[in-house]
Amino acid sequence: MIDHYYSKNPGAASHKQVVTSVLKGKTFRFLTDAGVFSKRGVDFGTRLLIETAELPEKGTILDLGCGYGPVGIACAQAAPGCRVTMVDPNRRALELASQNAKENGVDQRVEVLESDGFQELQERRFDCVLTNPPIRAGKETVYRLFREARDHLKPGGALWVVIRKQQGGPSAKKELESLFRRLETAQKKKGYWILHGLRVEE
Repeated sequence: MIDHYYSKNPGAASHKQVVTSVLKGKTFRFLTDAGVFSKRGVDFGTRLLIETAELPEKGTILDLGCGYGPVGIACAQAAPGCRVTMVDPNRRALELASQNAKENGVDQRVEVLESDGFQELQERRFDCVLTNPPIRAGKETVYRLFREARDHLKPGGALWVVIRKQQGGPSAKKELESLFRRLETAQKKKGYWILHGLRVEE
């Protein structure tokens, strides 16, 4: 695999910095570094995903491809009755995610795991999965993550995806429509789409 933020060990020299973001009305501080996604601050698409997704009051939430952790940490803060799992193959990102969960006071309800998709989550099922998919890793990887997410949702569980229209939005939506009998475009803003798939009983 080429070296990018979805690689296990990014080659970029470390250059840590702290960024602040207001998400769901609360201010968070995140430690970021070179070799992780959106290192200069939480990007617009991720913000839109966090603000749009409807979270369960109780249950399990997965941040799929968590990077340094803004989605999972914001979810843990907004849904205190839930347990949040955050996964990524990028070891540098995972170290940051663990530190950021502690820094923002949600580490007792957050689990951070090294996993390429659901590789280390084979027996786990979730009420809600959120992802800003790793577009640079390629369509094959992104669509695999969509399929795995569908298969690891509990009945009635929801997948929330953010994707740019100009970076494969229409084809991603078509792929998700083949996986979910109920799929909607929950939000469109500045070229970003939030797609919401619901796993219904067969």
